[in-house]
Amino acid sequence: MIEKYIEALDIAYVSSFSTKIETSWGYLFYNKNQPNYYDANHAHISSYVGDYEKIIDEVISFYQAQQLIPRFYLSNYEGHTGFISALKQKGFGFEEFDCPVQLWKTKVDFVKDPNVTIEKVTSENKLDAINIECQIQELGGSIREKAFEEEFSQEAYTHYLLKYDGVPCSTACIFQYEQDARLESVATLEEYRGKGLIGQLIHHIQEEVEKKHVERFWVMPISERVEKVYKKSGFETIANLKTGHAFLGGKSIEEIRNS
Repeated sequence: MIEKYIEALDIAYVSSFSTKIETSWGYLFYNKNQPNYYDANHAHISSYVGDYEKIIDEVISFYQAQQLIPRFYLSNYEGHTGFISALKQKGFGFEEFDCPVQLWKTKVDFVKDPNVTIEKVTSENKLDAINIECQIQELGGSIREKAFEEEFSQEAYTHYLLKYDGVPCSTACIFQYEQDARLESVATLEEYRGKGLIGQLIHHIQEEVEKKHVERFWVMPISERVEKVYKKSGFETIANLKTGHAFLGGKSIEEIRNS
């Protein structure tokens, strides 16, 4: 059941900034206006039923016709090693990640920092938020500008901006789909890290989520260190998934995160 919630929310999330084409085995996502935004341009496998080589050739043909790099985001592929082998034989690079899934379970008592102010992102302060996110390589760096603009135009997203002593330095957003919400794009400028600002921002967003009557509030931390930060804010790790990224060119996700 958890996997179904996660997949439905993920598909809705990616569909919000890319075009979705349904296939017999899953989905093709693409956005030619953002060719370097991996999340917007990849094949999602929901079922590993069928001829592996035909599926891979279909994906290669589709993305090359769009002048995009063919790539797959993979989950639930344990027991389907033949598919991974077929990808490698076709020349795909492959990397995998442990992906903890956390759900907000507990309200945590929190002391608000008097130096901190938090506000929703509007057309007046939008550039401040974009400037912060474009400095964070884990979010993709400069490609976040177009992505942010697309998100900002949709009701499913609510962006937040934190200021410390009046200086914009941290952002985050929630994406809501039906009765589920997901925490995304959490970022703090390097010179302001270590002040507990993410905790301040998360606590504020949790209060906002309660007002929206969301049933489940999710986050998918990208590292064990980040996972611990969210645990301090009442998120509980309820699953650990293995995810894969197969790509026929360009940088790996690991290279981007470490650049």
